[in-house]
Amino acid sequence: MWAHSMTVQDYQDLVDRGWRRSGKYVYKPVMNQTCCPQYTIRCRSLQFQPSKSQKKVLKKMLKFLAKGEVSKGHCEDEPMEPPLEDAVAGDVAFISKLDVQCDLKKLGDSLKESLEREDKEKGKPVKKEDPKELIQAQERGEWGSGEPSRSVEVRSAPQPGKGADLSKPPCRKAKEIRKERKRLKLMQQNPAGEPTGGQAQRGPKTEPHQPRSLEDLIFESLPENASHKLEVRLVPVSWEDAEFTSSFSQSLSLYVKYQVAVHRDPPEECGKTELPSPGGPDRPTRPQFTGFLCTSPLEPENPPNGPDCGYGSFHQQYWLDGKIIAVGVIDILPHCVSSVYLYYDPDYSFLSLGVYSALREIAFTRQLHEKVPQLSYYYMGFYIHSCPKMRYKGHYRPSDLLCPETYVWVPIEQCLPSLENSKYCRFNQDPEAADEGCSKDPDRLRVFHKKAIVPYGVYRRQQRDPSEDAAVRQYASLVGQACAERMLLFRS
Repeated sequence: MWAHSMTVQDYQDLVDRGWRRSGKYVYKPVMNQTCCPQYTIRCRSLQFQPSKSQKKVLKKMLKFLAKGEVSKGHCEDEPMEPPLEDAVAGDVAFISKLDVQCDLKKLGDSLKESLEREDKEKGKPVKKEDPKELIQAQERGEWGSGEPSRSVEVRSAPQPGKGADLSKPPCRKAKEIRKERKRLKLMQQNPAGEPTGGQAQRGPKTEPHQPRSLEDLIFESLPENASHKLEVRLVPVSWEDAEFTSSFSQSLSLYVKYQVAVHRDPPEECGKTELPSPGGPDRPTRPQFTGFLCTSPLEPENPPNGPDCGYGSFHQQYWLDGKIIAVGVIDILPHCVSSVYLYYDPDYSFLSLGVYSALREIAFTRQLHEKVPQLSYYYMGFYIHSCPKMRYKGHYRPSDLLCPETYVWVPIEQCLPSLENSKYCRFNQDPEAADEGCSKDPDRLRVFHKKAIVPYGVYRRQQRDPSEDAAVRQYASLVGQACAERMLLFRS
């Protein structure tokens, strides 16, 4: 449908029913019929912790800004699959605490017994360790390996012609013994990370393996003589805004460069144009760029209890040393920051600007939440599991997918097994659950007809075309009862 004008609350409700916008064109995929079902995905920004690969992107940007260092080798902007360390970390994160404690206890007992046996063989006094201290040390993360727990003892196979002597301890490699001794030494450290035995600690005392926040990683201080300066500006999408119009030509040139290099669009389709001359039209007329990214149906709102920047559509411009290298198009809605599009300078693809901008937008969502408590989600558009190139959105966790039938949010971990078996899935496991926001009374739908606002029940009695009723009822079912009663359906 074409949205001439829309409140941010109406669009929030539509997004929560699977709609998205492209300029003023608002659309909803036919999920059970399309070849590639598109599921609305959101990230719970308040609980978000960057993965190891995402931290690398942030550190890469800091090194570039501080020293001008450029990463060697080819770097994909969005990985097709998560790196191995992220996959392992993601799996381990969902193990229950009870299971972890059980595994750690087994591992600690096995390690302790093995080392005691080694010392006994060599005539060394056996030092008794409290099992509780071992488990606590393990829970503090002092093992440092990040690997799932596994059995420590490795029994070697008996040599040919010789039977295994079960009365003797199993043979083990020296490398394995050294590893175990190193782990035991780590386990004997105190909670502050200070080794026992009077060794001096370097630097201030900190909790071991204390994860740094997303904001700490993004806004780490740079030296005074930093090689580059990066500034992120939030600019309203408005032709009345001086900053938006003054940066339009540079932003448009960047968009054309990006579309041609990354998406192989013909330059003439991108439509590079100049700003209108004085006395001419009040805005550029090229349809693709302006219609797609510079027009929005959302009416700006700035209520006293809202964010300082207000609600509406914005461009987040990334200025590097005085020029724009990336633009993130976003909508700020009552409950979320919704990502619309990103385009960037291909010359800086080594900075992984797609990942970097997403992390900045998550941090921006958390910043807005401090003023507006109900604004706590980061909407990433559509997740397409049947398209490997689009699965990267599932790497920003914790995240949820929208059930296409009942419109409730379901953690993505619960959805993935079903998506492996079928492209289209109903995520809500309750067979009795239904769409609570469905259209219950289409006659209360509001219609704008001949410059008058009338209920659909009144409008319907004036019509003779039976197909009109089917179209209007479909519209009501797709937007839901709340939006059907607030929005005006235009009929000529």
